[in-house]
Amino acid sequence: MTKEKTQARREQLAKLRAAQKSKERRTAMLMWGAGAFVIILLVGIVGFYVIQERAASSLDGVKSFAYKGSQHTLIKVDYKEKPPVGGEHNPVWQQCGVYDEPINNENGVHSMEHGSVWITYRPDLPKADVDKLKALVTTDYLLLSPYPGLKVPVVASSWNHQLELTGVDDPRLARYIAKYKQNPTETPEYGATCTGNGSTDQTAAQSPIPATSPSAAPSGAPSATEMPKASPSS
Repeated sequence: MTKEKTQARREQLAKLRAAQKSKERRTAMLMWGAGAFVIILLVGIVGFYVIQERAASSLDGVKSFAYKGSQHTLIKVDYKEKPPVGGEHNPVWQQCGVYDEPINNENGVHSMEHGSVWITYRPDLPKADVDKLKALVTTDYLLLSPYPGLKVPVVASSWNHQLELTGVDDPRLARYIAKYKQNPTETPEYGATCTGNGSTDQTAAQSPIPATSPSAAPSGAPSATEMPKASPSS
């Protein structure tokens, strides 16, 4: 009888140990499974945000055109794109820098032919946003001016390229500037200056470009082809 009890106790203990081990295995599997799920979840979240960030800063939205350089005209040009991205332009280029009023398209296009990026914004943009844009224009070959009629808050333009932006904080603006400002492949007159002799710092209101060719000048007066040159801004 004693042997039977001893054997029964042994079997009971064996069952208890087996049950405990089974429980431990299930717990371990649950822990490993939960850990793997957390890792997969974290990888998915990080991947999602990386993809989102790349999409937000991608330059896939840049529109490209095929205008040839070195086409000068003394009259206003009816540009197909607004702001323009190339084509005929005034012999005088716009001095790079910040303007609080609209500038002549024809002068701005000439600056882009020299490698400038022209940043334009809606005139009703809040002052705080305009100040952010002004803070970007700290180097040469950058133009900033308001542009009436824009469909989006901000547009970045360079010769034969343009990007519409969602606002001043759009991360693509900095990437666009880095890629297209003085781009040796895309700039028709790479290395030409954006300031100095032959440029103007006048706005469109200060120095309007005529819609038609001026009539012949009287004897002794400057000819129609002699364009006034504004002195560089201080």
